[in-house]
Amino acid sequence: MINEQIRDREVRLVGPDGAQLGIVSSREALQRAQEAGLDLVKIAPQAKPPVCKIIDYGKYRYELARKEKEAKKKQRTIEIKEVRLSPNIDTNDLATKASAARKFLTKGDRVKVTLRFRGREMAHMANGRQVMDDFASQLADIAVVEKAPKVEGRNMTMFMSEKK
Repeated sequence: MINEQIRDREVRLVGPDGAQLGIVSSREALQRAQEAGLDLVKIAPQAKPPVCKIIDYGKYRYELARKEKEAKKKQRTIEIKEVRLSPNIDTNDLATKASAARKFLTKGDRVKVTLRFRGREMAHMANGRQVMDDFASQLADIAVVEKAPKVEGRNMTMFMSEKK
């Protein structure tokens, strides 16, 4: 709330330089703000009495927007990248998939390793577990297994993330 929108009887007033000006009526606070050529802005409405500050509202809004933009720049969303394997994968193919996963992990993303069983491969779950363990051991220097291999239907999934 700014200027005339403030309907409280008394407010705690803070000057443009941050100095406490005490508890005054909202009418007097608005008058002081207009004399200074600035706006009266309610900073803490839940306080008793509410805290109002004499500031340039346009500049205040601009500073808030800039701070928000800076905070957005610094945050990084962690994506989940997926690597798909099969139980009868060759060692060279496994190494290729591991190097792709290594790239994802160094960028800071999590990796979901999915091993899909087709047809009669369901009878040989141990082979799939072995492939998952080999994959994890190839990335053991930079990654840690976040969720151990787990069978869900025809898929076995495992999550890996970068070591901290």
